[in-house]
Amino acid sequence: MTSGDAVMPPWSGEGSGSAGLRGLPRPVAVVIGGGGVFGAAQVGVGYALQRCGFVPDLIVGTSVGALNGATAAAHPGEAAPWLARVWTHARRREVFPLGYLPARDSVFADRGLRRLIAHAGLPSLIEQLRVPFTAVAMDLATGEEVLLDHGDLASALLASTAIPGILPPVDREGRTLIDGGVVAFVPVRAALRAGAASLVVVSTGPESRTPPPVTPPWRAAAVAARAGLLLLRHQIERDLCEVSRQVPTVVVPNGVEAWPAPWDFGHAQRLIDTAASEAGHFLDGLRVSGPGLYRADGPLESAQQVADLADEADEKGRLLSQGALEQGPRVSAEQSMGVGGR
Repeated sequence: MTSGDAVMPPWSGEGSGSAGLRGLPRPVAVVIGGGGVFGAAQVGVGYALQRCGFVPDLIVGTSVGALNGATAAAHPGEAAPWLARVWTHARRREVFPLGYLPARDSVFADRGLRRLIAHAGLPSLIEQLRVPFTAVAMDLATGEEVLLDHGDLASALLASTAIPGILPPVDREGRTLIDGGVVAFVPVRAALRAGAASLVVVSTGPESRTPPPVTPPWRAAAVAARAGLLLLRHQIERDLCEVSRQVPTVVVPNGVEAWPAPWDFGHAQRLIDTAASEAGHFLDGLRVSGPGLYRADGPLESAQQVADLADEADEKGRLLSQGALEQGPRVSAEQSMGVGGR
């Protein structure tokens, strides 16, 4: 695998991040969530982990996190430069070629993703990856979370990235599968079921933070996008709190404050550089002492702290279900399409 003209993001840190990572109980799983073009920031976090010499024992990914994760599993310790080149050269018309017909099941064809997967230097079978890997999808008929940890790799990645209505569902082993982010945007519970004793979570960015308030009036697209954003936040917080009661759960930040338009690949280099710097600084200060949730807003080491956060997430979800939306940032109609997208 060659990195072409990919450029290593600048970093002026001390490079001591490996100390905190070395203290994690094995096996350690890297968990990579969804996010569409936001997947470029995941590459920046990958650079920071790579600088620490960190190689996980298993990788679990949803949607774009499955694409990035499979490449990392195929080329452990050296995937970031190649992924950076892919992301900085990607264009919407290549990844999401238009081809909509009313009778079709998606707006875009998946030939762009198929081409990308074919040129990623990946083996044909999941079992042939150098690091154990699981892609997460959802059964369209039952809503069940489906863990794809064996068999054909390309179909597993296509299934995990099949954004509902945007990319076509995938028939695999008698099931019709779509994007795993619908049911597990950050698949930490799947990693726990796979046997992980600690988790390193690649931060999913703006949707995992408290949205800043703004003033009305609301527009329809902004209301829909806001609701989707809050639902994602509730799902993510609930799952993080649940698993961190059992194992150390490190959420590596990426420093990105604003979500790009869902089809805009033009910000890839900025996302990579920002994430590499933010993640590097965080890892330099990381110290882990037992189960808990460790992230940029401070460690939650006690079971009571974690339980309190879980209760808070549940309460926010209850309020959301009653229609008590917080005031939040306006989002364009185009961006609202990407709230559930990867």
